[in-house]
Amino acid sequence: MAQQDIDERVSDEFVDDTKDAEEREREHRERGTVRPITVVGHPMLHRECRDVTEFGDELAALVDDMFASQRAAEGVGLAANQIGVDLKVFVYDCPDDDGARHVGVVCNPVLDELPAESRVLDDNNEGCLSVPTAYAELARPDYAVVRGQDAKGNPIAVRGTGYFARCLQHETDHLYGHLYLERLSKRERKKALTMMAEGTPRYETVPNAE
Repeated sequence: MAQQDIDERVSDEFVDDTKDAEEREREHRERGTVRPITVVGHPMLHRECRDVTEFGDELAALVDDMFASQRAAEGVGLAANQIGVDLKVFVYDCPDDDGARHVGVVCNPVLDELPAESRVLDDNNEGCLSVPTAYAELARPDYAVVRGQDAKGNPIAVRGTGYFARCLQHETDHLYGHLYLERLSKRERKKALTMMAEGTPRYETVPNAE
């Protein structure tokens, strides 16, 4: 299936996550409370999270806290387990390669499997708030579609290209217990962990339980 065919198949389902992006992000952030970030080695990051089944005030408050925490850490995406919450939800405030700002939340995300003939890999650097001060080159598809639910439980589909596609894939991985480090070679993983050990996070982190 060609890329155009994919776009046409799901175009009517895509959320418009660029509309009023700045205002929506600010409203979430101002209602929220900043929480510290869990880092690699913390048990919460290394197991699949629970599905979101309740779409009420408690989830709304969590989303607000996640936006506040994401901004404080200067991130472009944040999964719930990165602030110690065992739920499948992530937020994002991420530009695409054309400079459009995407802001939104996805609960219970599932990535579409891309047909091999339409898959183009992007070899840019990738970092993670849970692996602070470290970066590594990692090939990921430059197009992604993630399906799930919004904070009210409505079904949604989000499409990303370039940097935003990387963000959607990265955050979905988190909620299934996977860090980008696992996609690196042993040598590159060791290098990234050394970078982390030698660096100083610019935001508050949670000490590992180990």
